[in-house]
Amino acid sequence: MFTPSRDQVRRFLADAWRKRRDGLPATPLEIMAADLAELHPEYHELLDAGDEALAREWTPEQGETNPFLHLSLHLAIAEQLSIDQPPGIRAVFEQLLARHGDRHAALHVILECLGETVWRAGQDQAPPDGNAYLDCLRRAAGR
Repeated sequence: MFTPSRDQVRRFLADAWRKRRDGLPATPLEIMAADLAELHPEYHELLDAGDEALAREWTPEQGETNPFLHLSLHLAIAEQLSIDQPPGIRAVFEQLLARHGDRHAALHVILECLGETVWRAGQDQAPPDGNAYLDCLRRAAGR
């Protein structure tokens, strides 16, 4: 399994955005990443800023969202939806989409649950709990 480093992920996202901005050919995954970056104009300056910005740290104490983590979670969700993994995520997304009427808002609800699931896995030093993730999504869709 390929497990890129933090710097490789950040460079990938910045390069995908640069290719979009410059009209260069891109891989399907780069196109997906650039589509997600396009949804977040607040990150464009950072993605264009170069190595210094790529090395920056974001901590909860700063009260800012890590843009690279945010985009990476978006990318993971796009992949999950494309293959309906965990099984049922696509149906829950459709419920969220109907409820919110906006694709990006529905994706952000999923992002919150995925972020919580990943955080919990880190705290427990265990693999992410797919059932807990789906439970979180179902609760959010039922609200």
